Amino acid sequence: MRVEKFISLSEGKWRSMRSTHSLAFQQFEETISLITIKKINPSSIEVKQLLSNEKNISGTNGLLPFKMEWSLSSEYTDEKSEAERYGSCLLIPIPINKQEGRLIRSVGYAEKIQSISKYHFSSEGTLILETTYDQSIVEEKIWFISNNVRCRASIIKTSEGSGILQTSFSSEIRLL
Repeated sequence: MRVEKFISLSEGKWRSMRSTHSLAFQQFEETISLITIKKINPSSIEVKQLLSNEKNISGTNGLLPFKMEWSLSSEYTDEKSEAERYGSCLLIPIPINKQEGRLIRSVGYAEKIQSISKYHFSSEGTLILETTYDQSIVEEKIWFISNNVRCRASIIKTSEGSGILQTSFSSEIRLL
């Protein structure tokens, strides 16, 4: 799998069901989300702003930025702020070669800050992301069961990598 194909397969609207187990707080949560993934213009202002701190990138030609937007509901929806129920993230993959690269995110998965992940594809086509944040390390895996079904699994570890804080599994079905 190459990043171009992965983004192309991911484009569209998805209904996601996620089960999250917070080991640190001994909680289990089921979340249903609507996720929209769409490519955006590489020369847009938001892409240029996100890349403004990147010294090794000259220009936006050949980049494949995309935006992910979501809205979620769960048993804890009433307790969540609007920022937790709705959100968006700009993602820009920067390939190093055909199988690996970096992924710049305007908003991270575990910590709501700009982040840079390392990515690579397994021989089976699974996208594997590794992100080191200020207070945690996250491993995410995303793979396609078919063109219209994909799965995601994540593990959030302590910043030293010695303890697991949270695990989650999502199954996502494309809305046709």
